[in-house]
Amino acid sequence: MSEKYKIRDSQHLYFVSFATVNWIDVFTRRLYNDIFVDSLRYCQEHKGLEIYAWCLMTNHAHLIVSTEAEHLSGILRDLKRHTAKAVLRAIEDKQQESRRSWVLWMFEGAGQRNAHNTKYQFWQHDSHPIELHSIELQQQRLHYLHQNPVVAGFVDAPEDFLYSSARNYAGRPGLVEVLLIG
Repeated sequence: MSEKYKIRDSQHLYFVSFATVNWIDVFTRRLYNDIFVDSLRYCQEHKGLEIYAWCLMTNHAHLIVSTEAEHLSGILRDLKRHTAKAVLRAIEDKQQESRRSWVLWMFEGAGQRNAHNTKYQFWQHDSHPIELHSIELQQQRLHYLHQNPVVAGFVDAPEDFLYSSARNYAGRPGLVEVLLIG
C-alpha cells in the first residue's frame, strides 16, 4: 500500500472512501442502506468512531471520521466486515431481490480471486484514507462528499438525500449524529 494512504494518527480527521467490488450497485434498497446506517451507529456507540460527515451512494461510501478510542483502521475494517456480512445475508434471504443470483455470483467470483475470503468479497479492500490537515481541505472534501448525490442526479439539493450528513449540516435531523466541521 502506498505511504500516501495510511492512517498515521487516528485522532486527526480522515476522508475515507470504500466501494463494493466491481462497483456493484447494492445500496439501492432501503434494507441494505439501513444495515450500513446501523453499522455506523454501532461503531459510534461501541467503538468510539467520531463521524463528521458521511454519504452512502449505490456502490460506495464516503466518510470524514476520526477516533480517540481505538485505531481508526481497525474500526473501518470492522465496519466494512459487519456491513458486508449483514448485507450479503439479507441478499441471500431476500427472495424478491431481482438481481439476487447475479449479485451473489459476482461477489462469489470476487471472493474466489482473493485468498483472504472464505466465500464472498463485498467491499474492495482499500479505503484510501486522506488526512484532512487543513480547514480548506476539510471544507473541500465535505463539499465533495455532500455533492455526490446531486452530481449523480438523485436530488437537487444535498440535504434532500436521506443517506447523507448534509441533512445535519442543513439543520435537519439526520439518520446518524455527526460532529459538525467548522
